[in-house]
Amino acid sequence: MTTAVDLGPAARRLAELVARVEDDELDRPTPCPAYTVGDLIDHVGGLALAFTAAARKQPGGYAEQAPSGRAVNLEQAWRARIPADLTTLAQAWREPGAWTGMTRIAGMDAPAEMVGLTAADELVVHGWDTARATGQPYGCEPPLLDAALRFLSEFASPDAPPGPEVAFGPAQPVPASAPLLDQVVSLAGRDRAWSPA
Repeated sequence: MTTAVDLGPAARRLAELVARVEDDELDRPTPCPAYTVGDLIDHVGGLALAFTAAARKQPGGYAEQAPSGRAVNLEQAWRARIPADLTTLAQAWREPGAWTGMTRIAGMDAPAEMVGLTAADELVVHGWDTARATGQPYGCEPPLLDAALRFLSEFASPDAPPGPEVAFGPAQPVPASAPLLDQVVSLAGRDRAWSPA
């Protein structure tokens, strides 16, 4: 049985976080060692388009591209464009059939349900990344955390390659009693205590 999750709250929260980022914050580090804040925002903009295409099962175009992560790609209107694209992403995953069958993402065919769970993970983890890097608060609804955890439990590994070029590093140990958000970000290779200082 397919488990559809409303991505709307996570997409909306990430959209609000992105819209509040100031120009002088774009060069800051993030918990994701591969990205500055500006790189991360560009990546979020790309994943919004890619996961929307995946929900709509639109081959070609954004379905073939891995989301970039380079701040130099950000145009003047990114604070309006990226939140709007995140809203569209959430709407696309509410459509009948988005979570069923097969779809395409980053040039690969995959079960739509797994791609939807991947989208949940991206929205949650990169929302946390953005909030931590810019000193904004972050919280997330349990169904979205459960979806992200379901994805990470299948794919995260302590043996993932480390390094500044890797967006999702080795899974970090975390007690089972830890809050669900801590479990998610730790499985995604984040240091729960990370701060930009």
